[in-house]
Amino acid sequence: MSHTAEWKVRLHLFEDDDGTTKAHLVLDTGTTALTGHGTAHCHPADTNVPEIGDELAAGRAMHDLAHQLLNAAEGDIQGVDARQSSTRQPAGWLT
Repeated sequence: MSHTAEWKVRLHLFEDDDGTTKAHLVLDTGTTALTGHGTAHCHPADTNVPEIGDELAAGRAMHDLAHQLLNAAEGDIQGVDARQSSTRQPAGWLT
């Protein structure tokens, strides 16, 4: 049996008054929404290249979201294992 799904991702990038680039990433699965956050700040001695700040902040938000998604999957796996083990018949010979 095949399975297909479409998840939507929205990425918002903005710079605050301190010059920090912030990324807000939302993954919408249709049943769950997860939000990742990332920031980047240009060192005063470095040349200000906004695209680099965007890339760093977005990458960090994606990294944050990836960890959340993996943690959710681990929790779901544990939940499935717990349900299966509680309904499973004991192995071995019946006495």
